[in-house]
Amino acid sequence: MTTAQTSPLPLDDETTPPNVLGPWALMWRKFRRHKVAYLSLWLVGFVYLMAILGPFLSPQDAAETNRRAIFQPPQGIHFFVEDEDGGRRFLLHAKQMKMKVDQATMRRTYEPDPEKVIPLGFFVKGAPYEIVGDFGSDRHFFGPVDPKDRVYFFGSDRLGRDILSRIVIGTRVSMSIGLVGVAVSLIVGVALGGVSGFYGGWIDNLIQRLIEFLRSIPTIPLWMGLAAAIPLGWPPLRTYFVVTLIVSMIGWTSLAREVRGKFLSLRNEDFIVAARLDGLSDWEVIRKHMVPNFSSHIIASLTLAVPLMILAETSLSFLGIGLQPPVISWGTLLKEAQNIRTIVEAPWLLIAPGAMIVVAVLALNFLGDGLRDAADPNAH
Repeated sequence: MTTAQTSPLPLDDETTPPNVLGPWALMWRKFRRHKVAYLSLWLVGFVYLMAILGPFLSPQDAAETNRRAIFQPPQGIHFFVEDEDGGRRFLLHAKQMKMKVDQATMRRTYEPDPEKVIPLGFFVKGAPYEIVGDFGSDRHFFGPVDPKDRVYFFGSDRLGRDILSRIVIGTRVSMSIGLVGVAVSLIVGVALGGVSGFYGGWIDNLIQRLIEFLRSIPTIPLWMGLAAAIPLGWPPLRTYFVVTLIVSMIGWTSLAREVRGKFLSLRNEDFIVAARLDGLSDWEVIRKHMVPNFSSHIIASLTLAVPLMILAETSLSFLGIGLQPPVISWGTLLKEAQNIRTIVEAPWLLIAPGAMIVVAVLALNFLGDGLRDAADPNAH
């Protein structure tokens, strides 16, 4: 009779070590449970991808004018056409629009011409463009098969320019100005807030009084006064950076106060005292121990600040004191719909860029909320 043999229990040194996740991995796992924020991350990524590949994704040149398509309404996409024998076949196309002018009111009206169709396709030839430096092409992601045809999916403006192409190109300025403004706020806010909270004393009082002074000034009049000082003859790129600095002047104050509060709570902790006793300088203590301790919170705060920067640029450009044509941004596009007559005759001038702003701002806000909840260890 044989006895059943049992496998020996593993020794302590043979056990599999536990899978210990770092703070960033825990933050990512928690963030993925936030379904709306996770979806917003993909949406924000798509918007920035659209900003990078703007000329490729736009159906035509955003600056091209067409006097025969002034205030042309949006054209729909159709999938089937009728053959000569009465049958139907698949053809991706848009209807050619016919313009009529009322001689009494001189008002233009458009109606589709069922006999003339504009075939559509992917990776079609069109206006040449450059994406980065000399890298460019004449291929567009979607548009008319014949480069001579023009299709206005989101309608056209008072000069016959394609609204969809201008929105796609304007994404570059409107979304990048948020990133540049946040970068400026990050540098100034972390630097001044860190110095204020780490050293305290008269330095803390001086910085806090400066923050209170800036926050007490009404935002719009301050922006209007600074933007009015921009010379009209400046090139668009220089104006872009000056407007970015203007919208960043107030954004850093809230971040500086948050950083100050964190520094005040951390500077007397045991690991900070130990780092000082180990001979580390103040800069090394701040860089190696204090800032990394709440870097996830800074990222969440900056994500919530990006939509505020976008709305600030849009407001300034809409009021006519921010970016000016020929620079294309969502704010300059909204400026085209300032009067009631334009909104009545061409409501797409307000709806198309306005919807883009709403989608981008909501996605960034949901993303920031998700990052803030994921970075908070007490949130469930």
